[in-house]
Amino acid sequence: MEEAVAYCVTALGAVTDRNWEEVRAGRLEWSCRRTAEHIASDLVAYAAQLAGRAQDAYVPFGFGLDEDTGNTGVLQVITTTGALLAAAVRTTPRPVRAFHPHPFGHANREGFAAMGVAEVLLHTHDIAEGLGIDHEPPAGLASFVLTRIFPRVRPGREPWPTLLWATGRGDLPGREPVTGWKWSNNPVLGAERLTLEGVTPATAADLSLAGDGGYDWIGGAAAEGTREGAGITVKQYEEGAFHPEWGMYVLVRREDDRAVGAMGFHGVPDADGRVEIGYDLVPGARGNGYATEALRTLSHWALDQDGVRTVVAVVERENVPSRNVVARAGFTRAGEDAGQITYALRG
Repeated sequence: MEEAVAYCVTALGAVTDRNWEEVRAGRLEWSCRRTAEHIASDLVAYAAQLAGRAQDAYVPFGFGLDEDTGNTGVLQVITTTGALLAAAVRTTPRPVRAFHPHPFGHANREGFAAMGVAEVLLHTHDIAEGLGIDHEPPAGLASFVLTRIFPRVRPGREPWPTLLWATGRGDLPGREPVTGWKWSNNPVLGAERLTLEGVTPATAADLSLAGDGGYDWIGGAAAEGTREGAGITVKQYEEGAFHPEWGMYVLVRREDDRAVGAMGFHGVPDADGRVEIGYDLVPGARGNGYATEALRTLSHWALDQDGVRTVVAVVERENVPSRNVVARAGFTRAGEDAGQITYALRG
């Protein structure tokens, strides 16, 4: 967050002698001054959501600059509100989620950080475009935004032009112009003892490279099947075929915020309304009913979605514990082939 704000202040600090009130900010209807005020407003609003643990709506308060605030003062306010959001992100516990409407009604601290960075980068661009100055933020900042809250945007050759294209601010060779867009925080589902947290492309990339994905895993590390599933997620993201709600979920034990495994879909439902599900628990978490609980939660969620008729799980014949899991979750045997048994749960 601090890096994004420092970039903004440096880029716009060179033109504080210009009249921001009378210049339109790029393609926006707002003036450059109104856009700068909007940056600060969003940063303090996001900080308030996290600090106040707002669950159902935005914290009800207003924000505004003093009428006699000059451009240098505006940048000081952006610096201050950026520091407030950074502090809120650092001090908010990992599992906490607060209200944000797009698209699942909530976001965690990383989501709010990504949204804050996006506001700073994109609106600094709008102001700079309006004032006719050259600029380009660090590529890592744009990549941070894309891999957290733009999971369905296929990566381009460079992250900054890709982010501009994804938000209707530029063109990319071979891609149609974007006329409407929304970012997307990761989905989360609640079970009795577990929270099922949808992975972002950033989390999947870290897990696929033997990282922890930001989780405290029972036993110290994710299971191999989880890493393989994360690799599949990364490939889907790189191909522009990743749909967060039909991806992989990390299973987090609510009592101590420790990850016990992962579960997810192999892709979006097919034309017949069929979707396949798979799962994997770390050895130290097995035998506690976590897989059954998560499977019931995720498969029932899937069957509640429009057009989904059947959830399928394919289990190795020799894997008796996994066969017991699907049976306890209500699946019935639907077929067998080459040492594998197919189980199905129908809506």
